[in-house]
Amino acid sequence: MSNRRQIIKAGGLMLAGSMLPVSMIELSFAGANRGAARGQAGDKFTFAYISDSHIQQIKGKEFVRNWDRGLIRAVAETNLMDPKPDFVVYGGDIAQLALPAEIDHGAELMSKLDFQTYWVMGEHDYYLDDGAYWSRLFGEQYYSFNHKGVHFVVLNSILTSDEWYNKWSSGVERMGVMAGLDDPRGSPFMVGERQREWLRRDLAAVDKNTPLVVFSHSPLQKLFKNWNFWTDDAEQVQALLKPFKKVNVFYGHVHQIQYNQIGNISFHSAMATAWPWPYPKSYAQAKNFMPKLTVEMNRADPFLERDATGWQFIDLDTGDAAASMHYSLTDNRRRTVAFNRKSGRPEDTVYQARNARIAAQDHY
Repeated sequence: MSNRRQIIKAGGLMLAGSMLPVSMIELSFAGANRGAARGQAGDKFTFAYISDSHIQQIKGKEFVRNWDRGLIRAVAETNLMDPKPDFVVYGGDIAQLALPAEIDHGAELMSKLDFQTYWVMGEHDYYLDDGAYWSRLFGEQYYSFNHKGVHFVVLNSILTSDEWYNKWSSGVERMGVMAGLDDPRGSPFMVGERQREWLRRDLAAVDKNTPLVVFSHSPLQKLFKNWNFWTDDAEQVQALLKPFKKVNVFYGHVHQIQYNQIGNISFHSAMATAWPWPYPKSYAQAKNFMPKLTVEMNRADPFLERDATGWQFIDLDTGDAAASMHYSLTDNRRRTVAFNRKSGRPEDTVYQARNARIAAQDHY
């Protein structure tokens, strides 16, 4: 409890000056696999989560200032966190159009971090050149590692079919299509057969009682196809995770608060440093599968450049079937999404009851 109080205290101090578009995650796993590397089972530790900065070049060395400022603030305040995180995860979309200048600029801003960083591939980093330039800077597009009794998996969940990928006249055209949120010419994301086979082999060597944390960019669920809040082979990936006692999936991409529970898997979204998205309710005529337990956040004020970007710290414990996420949102009320043992699922502790909710805007 002392570590949690320190996080809350630190968060309160930082909120007095500004709002953090990062996630702070605290893990406490009792009885984890003692064979895991870099620490003993049961150790508590924290890591920070930054995502979706969408650094966009205007020309030359000029970039969209608002997106820059969101990432600069996240990096600066991550360095001030107490307790210090063990490492940082970047959740994808460091760039907007996968241009080397955008990726370089984002990497330069991220280089101010004082911590080891693990990188997740986003579609805005990939579709210009198959992620080749991103990979030169940040390494493998999918991999795993162990830390203090927890097995971590990083997936590239934004792949698509070779037929779709190769039909465009250039990488610039392909990237432009995939960068459009609701461009009907786009293609749903997937993890893909080759990567699923790699995941099967990776997990075969892990004890099924070991806490498992998966990072992806897309949700590993099927939520709203029109905006590509969707992973085509989500069920096949979930089947590979099903044998484990406890799984948490963290993802970016959606720029909004989402949470869900499917069997043993808890799903948690993180806020973006760039801008928020509204909920698919805005497109009520389009079919969506947003889980009922996700309570909509209030739509951002477009005249406040940092509204509805925010930061979270996250408590994880193998005794609970999901994480507890504590959101702080600029000019919106603070939110806590915690696992409810009675209902067996995550719930918004304030707004779960319909009569307690602030109505979400259903327009831009």
